[in-house]
Amino acid sequence: MAYVLGIDVSTTATKAVLVDERGAVRGIGVSEYDFVSPRPLWSEQEPRLWWDGAQAAIRSVLASAGVRGEDVAAIGLTGQMHGAVLLDAAGDVLRPAILWNDQRTSVECEVIRRAVGPERLVEITGNDALTGFTAPKLVWVRDHEPDVWRQIAHVLLPKDYVRLRLTGDYAVDVADGAGTLLFDLAARTWSQEVLAALEIDPEWLPPTFEGPAITGPVSGQAADATGLRAGTPVVAGGGDQAANGVGVGAVAAGTMALSLGTSGVVFAPTDRPIFDPFGRVHAFCHAVPGRWHLMSVMLSAAGSLRWFRDTLAPGVEFADLVAAAASVPAGSQGLLFLPYLSGERSPHPDPLARGAFVGLTLAHDRRHLTRAVLEGVAFGLRDGLDLMVAAGMPAPDQIRASGGGTASPLWRQILADVLDAEIATVNTTEGAAYGAGLLAAVGAGWYPDVESAAGALVVATPSARPGPDVALYAEAHDLYRGLYPALVPYFHRT
Repeated sequence: MAYVLGIDVSTTATKAVLVDERGAVRGIGVSEYDFVSPRPLWSEQEPRLWWDGAQAAIRSVLASAGVRGEDVAAIGLTGQMHGAVLLDAAGDVLRPAILWNDQRTSVECEVIRRAVGPERLVEITGNDALTGFTAPKLVWVRDHEPDVWRQIAHVLLPKDYVRLRLTGDYAVDVADGAGTLLFDLAARTWSQEVLAALEIDPEWLPPTFEGPAITGPVSGQAADATGLRAGTPVVAGGGDQAANGVGVGAVAAGTMALSLGTSGVVFAPTDRPIFDPFGRVHAFCHAVPGRWHLMSVMLSAAGSLRWFRDTLAPGVEFADLVAAAASVPAGSQGLLFLPYLSGERSPHPDPLARGAFVGLTLAHDRRHLTRAVLEGVAFGLRDGLDLMVAAGMPAPDQIRASGGGTASPLWRQILADVLDAEIATVNTTEGAAYGAGLLAAVGAGWYPDVESAAGALVVATPSARPGPDVALYAEAHDLYRGLYPALVPYFHRT
């Protein structure tokens, strides 16, 4: 039997997922590492950790599955988006990579808006300038580290540094490239207008490829390091959210995915480039050729429940905490929770936004607070969904959900009622890495296109449908939406 390998270069670990020709996951290898915060708001990582992690994860999954490197037909890459990996002419790393969750670049975002024009920036890239994107990081290096700036010959994204070490090739997929704020969204390649405005040399940037396209073969040196076969094709892959969309079958317009992990993401493929004119939701190229996607992001989704548990119910199992909340009626008896514990991105791109419980009375206990957290996260996801629909995306009938938060039947039902859509789960939990494997399967010729691969291998099963509480939640959401405007003066004062 032949296999494909999906490699996910995340912020805390590199994962290698081995997938067979039937679409079954035959093995998983993981190598963990950490990132550093050398100053407040900074987040950096040494690129060597990703390559070390990839070698260890690949060797681990091959050994645990009893599979030879010769039996791997192709490799797909995915990983954390928006990072800045700076290399000199020899391909050596010039400084630690600046990561997606680094917040040092608020001034540089304003510099970018002035240089390009705020409306023109969104027209070209589909996005406003936010601290998480790659472009503000490059402007920061330009203005704060001129010695590094003068030595730059190549700029890569994190997973593409692993590609470089695997194949010796500089390349990026269009989905990850679109997350740099340097892309022409409609043209699916680098924007010469934005690059010129920001004084970024186009020669620094790698060639762009569609997700299932082969970018190069595994080199002999990398084969020795990983146990793979030299010459094994490596496909372009996709940024983690686009690859996760492939992994849950959200590959065509009319399907939608929801990821409920530490952060919360609503993801919708589109057949044309559409965007919110104010940049409140993200518009990127999809890893599927000829497709784009809209994406809303909230920073503390299941992370809000973890904070609540760790702070107010330490030692209580999540399942027990949520089960108790099921005895509370929908609406938590008037209690509302704002999930802005880490600031917010959609619908309020505001790093100073803060969390809050509003409406507490003596009648409320821990069960009510727990349910209010579940409902508040769902309301935040609904905010992003509404922006996406307003931008031109059809309202969904079904949403394919993944992530740890979707293990809760109560939370799935709340999501179905608040989002007014059927919630479905899929037959794999490996998300982005599995999606990278499906892109590799297309690159290997197992399927003619990504839609065929996803249609054959991804099975969605309905798990919650909108119920009698839809109207009640619509009224509660209206109250919820009024809280941020009322509290933002306080957030910005403190």
